[in-house]
Amino acid sequence: MPAPASGPRSVDRALDILDAVADTDRPVTAKALARRLGCSLSTVYHLLGPLTGRGHLTRTGEGYVPGPRAVALHRSFQRQLGAGLGAAELLRRVRETAGLPAYLTVYRDGRITMIDSTTPATAQDDPFAPGPEVRAHATAHGKMLLAQLPRAVRHRYLDSHGMARLTERTITGAERFEAELVRVRGDGVAVSIGEADPAYACLAVPLTPPGDGGPGRVAHALSVSLPAEDFPRRHGEVRAVLTREAARSVSGGRRP
Repeated sequence: MPAPASGPRSVDRALDILDAVADTDRPVTAKALARRLGCSLSTVYHLLGPLTGRGHLTRTGEGYVPGPRAVALHRSFQRQLGAGLGAAELLRRVRETAGLPAYLTVYRDGRITMIDSTTPATAQDDPFAPGPEVRAHATAHGKMLLAQLPRAVRHRYLDSHGMARLTERTITGAERFEAELVRVRGDGVAVSIGEADPAYACLAVPLTPPGDGGPGRVAHALSVSLPAEDFPRRHGEVRAVLTREAARSVSGGRRP
């Protein structure tokens, strides 16, 4: 029988276990984890011990689920990226005023992440769930954040993440995308209609003044989503809500 993983390999497998549990909607058994990782059941139990002991996972009668430590890590992540009480209040106001899901997205050190939203955690149909944003070129919040970056920094991001065609509306050409970002900077509002998901449109405004995009640079975008079919009649109203609430947040010293 193979010896339990140790050293860096053990760390990788422990993180694989966390990812496997986080990526499912139901408890995951140790046997299922062993099959997914392609390792022995004894190795999986060897790694599950400290993960459950430290609260990163919890064992239930049906299998393993995220533990209470996940909540603390999530809150720390949000706090360090600027999603404090001011951000939560801002999202709540936008949600109540526009009657639409509101989101807070951040760029830091080459990554774009949606860090908070007004959508309940139990929702299954939200097209823009919190987490790493892999469709930045096709979303309004992604466009807004990329538009704030220097050209060289933006190109490094796009070279690293690519510009996959997600729908027939997705912009995948570099020159056309640059022209789109020029429009975003001039207009102060980014728009995506069916580019990331054919059924949805989104609008975004900046919450952070322009910066140099260097190490430690953090930029925020405020956005909402709505059915694409509703965009023609609601885009003016929604844009007004976003720009007003963003200005109110910044002027009131509550910027994320």
